[in-house]
Amino acid sequence: MKKILLLFTLLFSLQFSTVSAQTQLEVNGVTVPRKIDFQGKTLQLNGAGGRSKMWLEVYVQALYLSQLSQDPQFIIDSDTEMAIRIEITSSMVSSNKLTKAMNTGFEKSAGSNLEQLRPRIEEFKTFLSDAITEKDVFILAYNPLDQTINVYKNETLKGKIPGFDFKKALFGIWLSNKPVDETLKKHLLGI
Repeated sequence: MKKILLLFTLLFSLQFSTVSAQTQLEVNGVTVPRKIDFQGKTLQLNGAGGRSKMWLEVYVQALYLSQLSQDPQFIIDSDTEMAIRIEITSSMVSSNKLTKAMNTGFEKSAGSNLEQLRPRIEEFKTFLSDAITEKDVFILAYNPLDQTINVYKNETLKGKIPGFDFKKALFGIWLSNKPVDETLKKHLLGI
């Protein structure tokens, strides 16, 4: 009887840990949700990983898609709902450093479209200009209905940037042939 009760207890506890594992994932000490809602759609976690600079973890990033994929070009070219979630993990990250990093990323990703995108990149950077503290969460979500990137900080909409070309360049920062971090790119793709 004790063995049956022990087995039942073990199975019951495994069931709860499986349910918990399905709703969230831990990456470098950050709890990353497996699903987020945007514009009435549920987006699923495609992959997540940490970004480090000089041996210091600066943020944990996650990629959410309406259709999971390991093909970076498909994701960049897809005109469907998708989002990037960035949680700051270091007090060393400032809005100035984040916007400089975005500049570098856009320069690599946008290629010959950089000058055409420049006014929207500058506007985008203003949405990141508030003071940044550890545990701040940014969500950069693409809405295909009006082809805008919606920028949220700690669940507050900071603004929208129009243009499918802007979306492609933004997601290209992490997924293009010249990503800001090759290892992070693989993690976002779930590879």
